[in-house]
Amino acid sequence: MNEYKTEQIRNIGVISHSGAGKTSLIEAILYNGGAVERMGQVDDGNTVADYAPDEIARKTTINCSVCIAEWRGHKFNLFDTPGAEDFYGDLNSVLRIVDAVVVVIDATTGVEGGTEKVWEIADKYELPRLVFVNKMDKENASFENALASTGEVLEANTTPLQAPIGKEDNFTGVVDLVKMGAFTKPDGNKIESKAEIPEDLQGQADESREQLVEAAAENDDALIEKFFEGELTEEEIRAGLRTGIRATQFIPVLCGSAINNIGIQPLMDTLINCFPSPVEAKPVVSIDGEMEREPSVDSPMSVVVFKTLADPFAGRLSLFRVYSGVLKGDSQAFNVGQDKNERIGKISYMNGKELTNTAQIGAGDFGAVPKLALTQTGDTLCEVGQTIQLPGIEFPKSVISFAIHPAREGDDEKLTTTLNRMSEEDPAFQIERNETTKQLLVSGLGEVHISVIRARMKDKFGLETTVDVPKVPYKETIRSRVASVQGRYKRQSGGRGQFGDVWINIAPLERGAGFEFVNNIVGGSIPRNFIPAVEKGIRESMAQGILAGYPVVDFQVDLFDGKHHPVDSSDLAFQIAGSFAFREAANQARPVMLEPIMDVTISVPDQFMGDVIGDLNSKRGRVMGVEQSGRRQVIQAQVPLAEMFRYSIDLKSITSARGSFTMEFSRYEETPDEIAQKIIDQAKSEAEE
Repeated sequence: MNEYKTEQIRNIGVISHSGAGKTSLIEAILYNGGAVERMGQVDDGNTVADYAPDEIARKTTINCSVCIAEWRGHKFNLFDTPGAEDFYGDLNSVLRIVDAVVVVIDATTGVEGGTEKVWEIADKYELPRLVFVNKMDKENASFENALASTGEVLEANTTPLQAPIGKEDNFTGVVDLVKMGAFTKPDGNKIESKAEIPEDLQGQADESREQLVEAAAENDDALIEKFFEGELTEEEIRAGLRTGIRATQFIPVLCGSAINNIGIQPLMDTLINCFPSPVEAKPVVSIDGEMEREPSVDSPMSVVVFKTLADPFAGRLSLFRVYSGVLKGDSQAFNVGQDKNERIGKISYMNGKELTNTAQIGAGDFGAVPKLALTQTGDTLCEVGQTIQLPGIEFPKSVISFAIHPAREGDDEKLTTTLNRMSEEDPAFQIERNETTKQLLVSGLGEVHISVIRARMKDKFGLETTVDVPKVPYKETIRSRVASVQGRYKRQSGGRGQFGDVWINIAPLERGAGFEFVNNIVGGSIPRNFIPAVEKGIRESMAQGILAGYPVVDFQVDLFDGKHHPVDSSDLAFQIAGSFAFREAANQARPVMLEPIMDVTISVPDQFMGDVIGDLNSKRGRVMGVEQSGRRQVIQAQVPLAEMFRYSIDLKSITSARGSFTMEFSRYEETPDEIAQKIIDQAKSEAEE
C-alpha cells in the first residue's frame, strides 16, 4: 500500500436502512480502486466488509468494518455499518470517528424507517454527507421518487449532481451535471470515459445543471456574483460544492447500481472533490473544550480506540483512529482514562479481516493493535507527557433485557467471564446482577442483538445459554403506623436456654427513604451489646418480605423496650426476637406491593402518535407531555417496568420500525391491588412447590 499524506485521506462512513446496499457499494469501490480483482456478492458471502460467520449466514452487516481503497492518488477509509437498529452501537462508534458519510437509499423504496434513524445520528455528529440512490437497475426503481422522499421524510435540502440514463433494466449510466457528460459502466476495471449526453436528456440536464450551479454558488459571495454575470467554470462549481457540503448547507444526490458497477467511479471522484480530508474536518478538541491539536503528523500524538474485537485465541484487537501526530509500533502511550502507560506492540492497517503490519500510522488514518492490557473502547491514548483526553463514544441505551443462565451446570464462572468479553467487544451490550431478583441480566438494543451475542458466545467460546423474561424487582412497604408490638423468643431444653424479648413501634417513611432503625432503649432493659442483634434480625427478615418475598423498604423501626435474662440471653435470641417483632408489626401495618415506574421517552413520526399513545394507555402508562422535535413527535410518559420488557418489539410493530425510545428508572409506586394479588398468589404457589 502506498503512503498517503493526511490531506490525501478521506474517512467515510457508509450508512443506510438495512438492505439498501452499503456492503455492495463498498465492494464496488474496492473493485474500482484495484483492491480486489473480482467483486464479491453479499448473497455469496464473499465480500470484504462482511466477513464474520454470522454476517455471512444472515446476509447482513452486524459489525462495523473498515475497508481501504485507493483512487486517483487518494486513500479511502470506508466504514461499513449495520443498518439494523439492534446493532446501532457500532454505528455510533463509526459516526464518532469519520469525517463524512454516504447515505445509501434504495431506489425502489426511497427513504425508509432506518434511513431516518441513521440520518438523525449523522445530524448529531454534524457530519457532511451525500445521498447515493442505489439499485437504479431494479424493477420499480425511481430516482425522482427517491429524491422526493429525501425532502418529504428527511426534510433535506438535496441537490442532484447526476441524472440517470435509462430506467430499471435499461439503466446504463449517469449524466454528470458538473462535467456535463455521460458515464456508463466501465469495461472491465478501466476508467470510465466521458461521452455525449443522450439527446432526449439534454434539456433536462441543462435545467438540472442550472439548479446545481446556483446551489453551489450560493455558498460564496464571489461565486454568486459571477453566477449572475455568466457561466461558472467546472472548478468553480466544485469549489462551491465543497463549501456547501462541508458546511452541511445542502446534500448532493448521486445514483447508480453498486452490484452492476454503474455510477461508482463518478461517486469516487465526488468523494475526493467534495468530502473533507482530516485536515479540513472538525478540529481535534479535548473533551473539556480547552485543548486543541492540529490534525498533523507534526503534532503530539493522540488516538481514540473506537472498537474492540474479542477473540478466544488472539485476545483483544483494538481499532483506533490517529487524530494527531504519529502512533508508532513497539512504543509507549499514555492512557488518559486509566491514568497509566500502555505498551503498544505491532500495529497494522486493517482492510476487512486482513491485517497489514506497518511501522507507524499518521494523523487522520486508522489502524489496529493487539493485546492492549488496559485500553477499552472509547479510551484516549496520547503521547507520554502530552496529555489530552478526546471525546469518547456515546453508545445507545439498551431497550430490552433478559435473565441469562448457562445451559450446562457448572458453567456459571465461564458465563460471567464470557459475558465480560462480549461487553468489551460491544459496549451497547450490558450486564447486571439484580440484587432484588438474584438474576443475572443481559441488556441490548433488541432481541436480535441478544440472539447474535448468544450465538457468538457459543461459536467463539463454546458456551451455550438460555434466557428468560426478567423478574420484576418488586418491593414491599407498609402504609400505617403500629405501636407497641412484641417479639419474644424463649427456648428452654435443659441447661442454658435462649431468651430475648423486644418491643418496637413501626412507621412508614416517604418513598425512597429506605430503612431507619432507632434505638430508644433506656435503663438497660436490653443490654447495649444485644442491640445490633435486634437490628440484624429485622434486616434479615425485611429482606425476605412479608407478602411475596420481596424486600420491605421505606419504614422506621423504633426499639423502645424489652427484657433480657442474665444467663439465657444471647445475640441469636435477640436476633430471632427482632425478626418476630418486625413480622408481626409489618403484617399489622397494612403491607402493600411496590412496582418500579420508568420514565420513557418515545420519538415517532406524527402519523403514529395516536397509536403509540393508545398502546401506552393499555400498558397502564401515563403520558406526561408531547413535544414537536423536527420531523417527529417526542412523547414523555411514565410506565410500569412490568409492561415494558417487550416494548421494543411492540414499538417496531406499531411504527413500522420508525419509532425509537429510551427509558430510565423513575421511582417505586404502589402496585394496583388486582395485580399485587396475582404476584402474591404466584409467590405462594412457587413456595409450595
